[in-house]
Amino acid sequence: MDDLDARLLVTMRAHPRIGLTELARQLGVARGTVQTRVDKLMAGGVIKDFGPTVDPARTGHPILAFVWLQIAQGRLAEAVERLRSVPEILEAHGTSGQHDLLCRVVAKSTDHLQDIIADILTSPAIQRTDTTIALSTQIPYRIEPLLLPR
Repeated sequence: MDDLDARLLVTMRAHPRIGLTELARQLGVARGTVQTRVDKLMAGGVIKDFGPTVDPARTGHPILAFVWLQIAQGRLAEAVERLRSVPEILEAHGTSGQHDLLCRVVAKSTDHLQDIIADILTSPAIQRTDTTIALSTQIPYRIEPLLLPR
C-alpha cells in the first residue's frame, strides 16, 4: 500500500458515497487509476465492504456491552455456532489470557442484556461470562491514523 492507496481510503471513508470520477478529481489522478486501485484493494481484502455504518442505538439498541466468555475445553466451534444465532452479538473475537472470546453486544435495555446473557449461558459449550457495559464512546472506530503519515 502506498501514499495514493492511503489517500484513496481516507477520502472514501470521509465521503462514503463518492463516485470514482469525483474521487479521481479530488486525488488528482485518472479515473482508470482509481478504478484499478479500488479493485486491487478489494481483491487484497483491504476494502471489506461499501455498506453504510449503522448506529445500533438509533435502531433501538442503546446499550453497548463487552461480554467475555469462557468456553468449555474443545467446544469453541459449538460455542461460536450458538453465538451466531444471537442477533444482538455484533462481533466475537478469540482472545488470549483468562477468557476465550470477547463479544460486542447491543441491547434494548439492561433487562434485555441480562436476558441475552442468560440465553448465551444455556449453551453447555459456554461456561462463564463477564460483562462490562460501555457508558460512552470516547474514540469511535477509526482507521485513518494508521493510513496517514504522522
